[in-house]
Amino acid sequence: MLEMRGITKRFPGVLASDNVDFDVYPGEVHTLLGENGAGKSTLMKILYGLYEADEGEVLLNSQPLEIHDPTDAISHGIGMIHQHFMLVPTLTVAENVALGLKSSKGVRTDLDVVSARIEELSEVYGLRVDPSAYIWQMAVGEQQRVEIIKALYRDAKLLILDEPTAVLTPQEVDQLFVTLRQLTDDGRGLIFISHKLHEVLALSTRITVLRHGKVTGSVPVEGATRESLAQMMVGRAVKLAPDKDEANPTEVKLEIRDLRVTRDRGGDGVRGLDLDVYAGEIMGIAGVSGNGQMLLAEAIAGLREATSGHIKIAGTDVVGMKPNDVRGAGLAYVPEKRMKDGAIGEFTVSENILLIDHNDKRYLNRGLFDFGAIKEHAQQLVSEYTVKTPTLDTPARNLSGGNIQKMIIARELSGTPEVLVAAQPTRGVDIGAAEYIHTRLIQQRDEDTAILMISEDLDEVFGVSDRVAVMYEGEIMGIVDPKTATREEVGLMMAGVARDQTSG
Repeated sequence: MLEMRGITKRFPGVLASDNVDFDVYPGEVHTLLGENGAGKSTLMKILYGLYEADEGEVLLNSQPLEIHDPTDAISHGIGMIHQHFMLVPTLTVAENVALGLKSSKGVRTDLDVVSARIEELSEVYGLRVDPSAYIWQMAVGEQQRVEIIKALYRDAKLLILDEPTAVLTPQEVDQLFVTLRQLTDDGRGLIFISHKLHEVLALSTRITVLRHGKVTGSVPVEGATRESLAQMMVGRAVKLAPDKDEANPTEVKLEIRDLRVTRDRGGDGVRGLDLDVYAGEIMGIAGVSGNGQMLLAEAIAGLREATSGHIKIAGTDVVGMKPNDVRGAGLAYVPEKRMKDGAIGEFTVSENILLIDHNDKRYLNRGLFDFGAIKEHAQQLVSEYTVKTPTLDTPARNLSGGNIQKMIIARELSGTPEVLVAAQPTRGVDIGAAEYIHTRLIQQRDEDTAILMISEDLDEVFGVSDRVAVMYEGEIMGIVDPKTATREEVGLMMAGVARDQTSG
């Protein structure tokens, strides 16, 4: 169906695609796997007309293909389901599907025709959606069905799926995979982009791995393992689950009672939440994005006002305190948005490391910065946390995502905190950096820190946490032991089913 031969794409200072060959047969799921920056998105953007290749050729059904923009791609039967949905929230399902299409009624819209076809596609592929429903009223799983229907409405024979499971519960992932298998049974070709190795193994027919813009291998799914794929991605053996001893929790260091936090658009985003985190344990928070996790983290850090309730850090109620005073009570904070809230891109590595300690007497001399002491401190942390940077004077924005994250974690853990809140600690970092970050979190736990780790990656939650609390619409649905809980049980709780109902 598809052949991409010798695809090369250069950006200033970067060879994003280096003579890449890739193909897809009708009726198969060919997965494109690789770390961030490996070249997956670049290759797919070339196929979808968002970039033009510097070298190489694309053939569709053995015919040379020139694609200058997404309209060309769509006209040739190529569809793309983006990780961040391309839907207009204030329009209905039918209106979103009709966008950009010619109407059979001239200048008048033909939403009745569109709606009938949507219902037909919904029936055939099990994609339950109401054509008259507004996008803003729909859950993320339903919105994704709309994206797939948009592509099928345009008769896409080749579908690119970019991280399609990122915002879905395990049950929604299972439903999606049923639909995708049905699409391949109809002879469509699918390109699946994901970093979740268990999903790649569950869905794929073949797997091609990219590293630094080059293909490091292409293998059938039979015989492939998570370990073998990770090694192809990184170039060395990787521990996918960190080694850790049993937790030895002692006293409550983070105590939250009846916490309520308002969303930006109004209404409670955190609703009467109670939670205890003990020194010497990692409490994982699982949940689909947008269920109050970020509001909880920001409220603990003093970045967002709590409308009621109490947050005690090592016995001090920090509700109403400024972020600096919350830190003084013993909090370290790794925010979800590292370049917005965790680092300043224009500042150097050493300046970013000093951000929370700039008033510390150890780094001052008669009221002025002691640059020798600052450099020594920064060099020690960069070495200890293996932050790869050309120099300490390199702007943080020039570092890779994984190294920015390690720099932030090095800074936050340098003060021996009582409580650490780590929100999405490995989002967007490569497997090697994630392995290191998990190891450091466990080491910090073993130094008697109470750690609250918020993550949408269930592999991470199950692998790193000692206990797991599941959030849904701002409430804790239950707390489970990751050694005995199942993905299905946690997935139901993520969808709003209370724990005492998950077995029935």
